[in-house]
Amino acid sequence: MSDIIVDQPDLMVSVRELFGINTDLKVPAFSTRDDHVPDIDPAYLFNPEVTLAILAGFSRDRRVMIQGLHGTGKSTHIEQVAARLNWPCLRVNLDGHISRLDLVGKDSIVLRDGKQITEFKEGIVPWALKRPVALIFDEFDAGRPDVMFVIQRILERDGKFTLLDQNEVIHPHASFRLFATANTVGLGNLNGLYHGTQMINQAQMDRWNIVSTLNYLPADDELKIIQGRVPSFQTDKGRQQVEAMIAVADLTRKGFAAGDLSTLMSPRTLISWAENTEIFHSVSVAFRLSFLNKCDEAERPIIAEYFQRCFDQELEESYLHSEVMGG
Repeated sequence: MSDIIVDQPDLMVSVRELFGINTDLKVPAFSTRDDHVPDIDPAYLFNPEVTLAILAGFSRDRRVMIQGLHGTGKSTHIEQVAARLNWPCLRVNLDGHISRLDLVGKDSIVLRDGKQITEFKEGIVPWALKRPVALIFDEFDAGRPDVMFVIQRILERDGKFTLLDQNEVIHPHASFRLFATANTVGLGNLNGLYHGTQMINQAQMDRWNIVSTLNYLPADDELKIIQGRVPSFQTDKGRQQVEAMIAVADLTRKGFAAGDLSTLMSPRTLISWAENTEIFHSVSVAFRLSFLNKCDEAERPIIAEYFQRCFDQELEESYLHSEVMGG
């Protein structure tokens, strides 16, 4: 990992001017952009409450967790706040492949002056702790137990981290910040949707100072985002088409909530559907390739019916359904 070229935030910025939220709050920011700063998405729409929670993390060094269903843009929300503050970011997905050694560090064989020697290579956590970095643990509730114990050490108020192998105690940089995203609030895979999520013990949950929830956006906001991402929909006809797409997505979410479906259309998938419609020039083909093919075969007739209801257009899957029902 390359080093950070800036050391401390050097200006205060207005939350009202930067994020359009009605508050007098000012937050620290960097005047210089670094390679570790995420790119700004000008079409991104901020949720005011979640944004304020994230900003509290940046300005007051609070440990912030964002919880919500998949595809709501939890990690992106943190990154887009960081992007506008020019705050360097490091995002780590805590899937089953991340181990304690990845986080802490390990001995590696390196070549020095033509000789092989063993050298300690620091992991993600020591590297981030020493720098003005916002460390984001993505899918926090999917982390393995050995990984969670490492994280618990930096969740303490002083955040000191001891590298036992190196006899080194790392004190966090004054501008180090810690965030996490999770699909559940530490409760594990209650409804069968999030395989691999773990129950997080209460002692660890208590160490998160702020827990905010990011739900799906209102239809008008989803419309603005899609039209921002895919400008070809910024016509009257395009608007009607996007409104119908959002209606399909909403039906899948209601179907999921009612227990009729085992999956739902996230905002991420909805945007992909709109982008693929522009590529394939067919809303039905794009729908199949973006969402329908990912669904359980037994549930596809129900989803095809949602599509037919919103677009007044039959899909093959609904014909198959009617043949089965008729036969």
